[in-house]
Amino acid sequence: MKPYDFSYTRATSLSHLYDLFDEYGDGLKILAGGQSLITTLNMRLSSPEMLVDINDLSEISSISLTDNIVSVGALVRHAEIQESNDIKQHVPLLKLAIEHVAHAAIRNRGTHGGSIAFADPAAEIPACVLALNATLVLASREGERRIAGSDFFKDLYDTELRENEIIVAIEYPIAKKNTVSAFREFTRRKGDFATAGLALNGELDGKVLQSLSLVFFGVANTPVLARQVADLIVGEPITPSLIEKAQNELANEIEVIGDLYSSEEMKLHLSKHFLKQALEELQV
Repeated sequence: MKPYDFSYTRATSLSHLYDLFDEYGDGLKILAGGQSLITTLNMRLSSPEMLVDINDLSEISSISLTDNIVSVGALVRHAEIQESNDIKQHVPLLKLAIEHVAHAAIRNRGTHGGSIAFADPAAEIPACVLALNATLVLASREGERRIAGSDFFKDLYDTELRENEIIVAIEYPIAKKNTVSAFREFTRRKGDFATAGLALNGELDGKVLQSLSLVFFGVANTPVLARQVADLIVGEPITPSLIEKAQNELANEIEVIGDLYSSEEMKLHLSKHFLKQALEELQV
């Protein structure tokens, strides 16, 4: 199948992009890496009047380190994140996760902002946004606004992005010296979207977690922040008994949705298994 007919142009600046938003409204689609969009175009799930290529917007295509924040431009490629020393040193969870994103060819083209805007619930990057308490910088002709990652994902492929608005950057807090991270996922084939996965980020003092974010992905319409499970674990020594309690609480807290390939029971089993693995890893 081939896409419906559409027009194509390249935005030369954010201001030019806003002009195009004004002209075409919801008939406009943005092309960045294109790793998700091209598929939806070819399947005729998307039928834009105008396709706007934003790859010339250098102002949103770099990684910068300022104060206590690592800012990742929306056009930064997955491969750039994979090779970044700033990401490795200051955002270790993102470094762990990026190794699982698709294949090398896709990481070379896919963009950080594109993955977040598309909001696939089985994708790795949206889960990290939640686990790391990142802030999304959104921009339109009216100016910039910042929104917490935990408030951004609303439902299946549905986000807080407004019409005529674009993600320009993602701001990640710099990891502390006692930060610990873990990442797990199960895929049917290497490079596929996850059947189920876990992104963990916290601060460990000895064998006790002082803070903890647990985000499960691939199990519901959005990545799920398991706050009750984290509250159960924080401040307690990590023991086999605590891990078992956390697994039981997980089954009570998250509402798992099955799909064509995996049942609710399998996704929950994988989530509990990953939770156990990650917490046992912190005991070492």
